[in-house]
Amino acid sequence: MFGKAARAHQLYLPNNPVYQAAQETLRAGFLPIWETTDELVLSFTESEVKYAGETVLEEKTRGSDSLPWIFFKDGVREVRFLRGFDQDELPRLLTILQRIRKASPDEDDLLTMLWEGDFLFLRYRYVDLGVEATVPLGEGGEALAASETEQSGGERGAGERIPYSQAQAEAELQTSKPGVVNMADFDGTLYFLDEREIEYLQREIRREYDTDLRQNVVSMLLDIFEQQPDPSVRDEVGDVLDSLMLHMLSAGQFHNVAYLIREANVASQRATELLPAHHERLAQIPARLSSADALTQLLQSLDEASDLPSPGDLLELFDQLRSGALSTVLEWLSRLQNPRLRTLLEQAAARLASQNTGELVKLIASPQREVALEAIRRAGALRTPAAVLPIAKVLGEGDAELRVASVAALAEIGSPSALQSLERAVEDGERDIRIAAVRALQARGYRPVLARLDAMVKGRGIRDADLTEKMVVFEAYGSLCGDSGVAALETMLNGKSLFGRREDSELRACAAVALGRINTPAALESLRKASSEKDVVVRNAVNRALRGPTGGAA
Repeated sequence: MFGKAARAHQLYLPNNPVYQAAQETLRAGFLPIWETTDELVLSFTESEVKYAGETVLEEKTRGSDSLPWIFFKDGVREVRFLRGFDQDELPRLLTILQRIRKASPDEDDLLTMLWEGDFLFLRYRYVDLGVEATVPLGEGGEALAASETEQSGGERGAGERIPYSQAQAEAELQTSKPGVVNMADFDGTLYFLDEREIEYLQREIRREYDTDLRQNVVSMLLDIFEQQPDPSVRDEVGDVLDSLMLHMLSAGQFHNVAYLIREANVASQRATELLPAHHERLAQIPARLSSADALTQLLQSLDEASDLPSPGDLLELFDQLRSGALSTVLEWLSRLQNPRLRTLLEQAAARLASQNTGELVKLIASPQREVALEAIRRAGALRTPAAVLPIAKVLGEGDAELRVASVAALAEIGSPSALQSLERAVEDGERDIRIAAVRALQARGYRPVLARLDAMVKGRGIRDADLTEKMVVFEAYGSLCGDSGVAALETMLNGKSLFGRREDSELRACAAVALGRINTPAALESLRKASSEKDVVVRNAVNRALRGPTGGAA
C-alpha cells in the first residue's frame, strides 16, 4: 500500500481520484496495526523492507522506483511510525519521497529532507556511510554501527525501545564530528540569546520589512539635490522625482506622493546655490499634480476603483493641492459616484476655498455650470463678502438653480450689500426666487424690505399667486410690520366690500397667519373677532394663530 501511494503521489495531482484513493487505502491499512501496537518499525536493506526480521517487500532492481533502495542508499536503516502518523504526516513523507526520486546529485539527500520535515510521529535511524563498511549492521541480535543515530521530530516517549544505552547516546552527542556544527556547543554560553533578545530581533526585523522604502528613496534624492550644486545633477534628480511621482500615483501610494511634494517644497527653500530654473522645477511638482488633466485622471480612477486607499492617505494627498486645482475639485464634486470619496473631496474643497478666496470668487463666473454652482455654495458657506457682487450678477442672469443657490449664499453672507441684492429679488420674475428671497430676509429680520412686502400684501398681484407664496409673503410681513400692519390685515380678515363680499378664503387665512405673527393685543383682538367664522379654512387658520405660544397665553 505504501509503495502504491508513493507512485500515485508521483504520477497524479492531489485532486485526482486515484491519488486520493491510494492515500485513503494506505491510511486504512494502518488502522488494524494501531489496534495491537502504538508503533510500526520497518528496517531496510538494499532490496528489502523488513518487519520483525521478516521480509514484507522485496524489489531486486536498484533505482528511483525501488522503495527499499531509496532509504538504503542515503543511510536510513530503520523507520518507526508512531500512532497518529497516518493522519497528519503521511502526505509530508510521500512528498519527500517524490522529491528524492527527482533529485539531482547536487540537491539534498533523504536524511536532510527528513530533518527539514520536522516530523512528530516518525523516527528514523541512519548510519554514517563513511564507516558502514567496517561495522556490521543487523536486526534483532546483530550489533548496530557505532556511528548510528536516531532522529525524531518530537521528544522520546517513556519506555521507547532504543538499541543502545542512554550513556552511549549522551557520549555520542558530546562527540563533535569534523566539519559539523552542534548547537549544543553554543546553548547556554555567554553569547547565546535569551528570549527577550530573540523577541527584540524579531520585532526589529518585522519593522525593517514593514518600512516603506519609497520615502527613503525620496529623502535620499532630495538630499542629493540639496548637497550637489552641479546643475546636471539637479536636473537628473528632478527627472527622477517626476518619474517617481507618476509611478507612485499609478501604484496608489498617495501618502508617499504627499511626502514627496511636502519635502520638495522644503528642499527648494533650503538648498544653496539654487538656480531659478531648479527652484521653479521643485515648486512646480504640486502644480503638476493640481493641473486639470492630472487631477481629472486621478479622481476618475479613484471613483472607478473598487477599494479606496485609506482616508488618511487621500486627505494627505489632497492637502498638497494648490489653488489651480479648485476648479477641477468643484467640478468633480457633482460627478463622483463614490460617497466616501465625495466626503473627502468636499473637505479638500473647503480647505482650498478658504485658502484661495480670490480664486473662488473668480470661479463664480465660470462658464462651467457645475463649477459656478459649487463656487456659489462655497462662498456662501465661507461668508465671503467679496463674492457678493459676482453672486448678485448670477442672481440677475443665471438659470433657476444657480439663482436659488445665489439667494441662499447671499443670505448666509448676510452683509448689507448681500441683503440689498436679496431685497431686489423679492420682486423677481421667478416664483422660487421670490419665495427664497422673502424667507431669507425674514430670517435675517431685514426691515428695509417691509415697503416692498407692504406693496405686495396690499396689491392685486398677490391674489393671483399660489398658496405657498401667499403664506410666505404674509408670514414675512407679519414678522416685520408690527402694529402698523394690523389695520390692513384686519380689513382683509374681517372686512366686507360695498356689496357685502369678503376676500377669498386663502387670502383671509394668510391674513390670520400674519396677525398671529404680529401677536400684539390689537392683532389678537382682530383674530378673536373671526374665531367663530363659518368658513372652515379661515376658522382653522384663526384658531392656529390664537394657539401660538404668546396668543394662547393671552
